[in-house]
Amino acid sequence: MKTQNPFRIDVHHHFVPPGYTDALAGKGITGAGGEDFPAWSPEQTLAMMDRQGIAASLLSLSAPGVFFGNRGLACDLACRSNEFAARLVSDVPHRLGFFATLPLPDVEDALRELAYAYDTLHADGVILLSNYAGRYPGDPAFEALFAELNRRKAVVFLHPAAAVGANVPQGNDAGATLAGVPSSLLEFVFDTTRAVTSLLASGTLERTPDIRYMLAHAGGTVPYLALRIAIGAQWAAGRITPGARWGTETSQQQFTQLAQVYAGMQHLQQLYYDTTFSDPSTVFPSLQALTEPSHLLFGSDYPWAGEAITSLLLARMESYQGLDQKARAALERDNALSLFPRLDTEAKQFLTKS
Repeated sequence: MKTQNPFRIDVHHHFVPPGYTDALAGKGITGAGGEDFPAWSPEQTLAMMDRQGIAASLLSLSAPGVFFGNRGLACDLACRSNEFAARLVSDVPHRLGFFATLPLPDVEDALRELAYAYDTLHADGVILLSNYAGRYPGDPAFEALFAELNRRKAVVFLHPAAAVGANVPQGNDAGATLAGVPSSLLEFVFDTTRAVTSLLASGTLERTPDIRYMLAHAGGTVPYLALRIAIGAQWAAGRITPGARWGTETSQQQFTQLAQVYAGMQHLQQLYYDTTFSDPSTVFPSLQALTEPSHLLFGSDYPWAGEAITSLLLARMESYQGLDQKARAALERDNALSLFPRLDTEAKQFLTKS
């Protein structure tokens, strides 16, 4: 049944481009995170959006991404995926946008695809996985890419992948680290946390103030572990003295080190967090304690997460008492419109007509 007045903006909505699963099947890859690739079509996406009151969705290619040890294949898959997404957007620009996939970990290849995706295909942002063959985004090898993303004032959607070593097949649950528990449920959120810690510890967040970083799944465990992440990042960067109690420093030294930790916390507060697959009653209090309502975004994770999950979590959000009407509207629509200027025009026209 179609919703009368679709109004939500879904920033976490995946697609499965033609030929992608066939190309990966040839390498023995049939899914990610312990789950098989979902069935998907543009028609399914638009119908789901109508039923769930979603005015517009930002499409992205989920894990496992495009790199499987072959640079040529990665470039081909990334380009074909981006071109397919751009065609979908051109058909219904008021309802769809897309994040460009880059053929990392090769930075030169990624920079070429980034230029093509932005300047020719007019991508709305970029999706980066939490790690590429075990290399996290704070790796010095990626500095040139982040400098260019900062120059373009890009929206960067940081999406999890399984950590190296978490993709060992166990029965039918390829990607499980605990027998029977897909890594998409646990390991993915931990790897998002690793990726954010890497960005903070390397100084990348500080060097790229014009990038708008958007974290999947409420930031993994970032809101809950923010202080530990800030301490760990400063420790790794050599900005605080190793030592659990900091007991040998003067009061002034301790004050300076704590100030650096809280400066790291401020970087975490400036990130954007989508609420995909996150139960409001248990996750939102920590998330709201870390960041402002203007930094929260709605996402569905469709089709990797079934539509029933979206319906359930939307119902849970409606009953959550920690959001007033203005904050809920910001989360579900207004914050996303401020991040994506094209949708701010296209989707508003659609919303006005609905």
